[in-house]
Amino acid sequence: MPWTSNDAESHTHKAATSALKELWAKVANASLERTGDEGRAIREANAVIARQAKSS
Repeated sequence: MPWTSNDAESHTHKAATSALKELWAKVANASLERTGDEGRAIREANAVIARQAKSS
């Protein structure tokens, strides 16, 4: 089941804006499709959001 932007809140507190939540869902779903590994998809999405939040 693909993730939505609402799912970002339960996986990372750094996705504070709607844009970051949408980005989290996009990255997580792309990673899940590519690897089939939910844990890896969440970690990759969290890493992207952490980098985005740090640069903002």
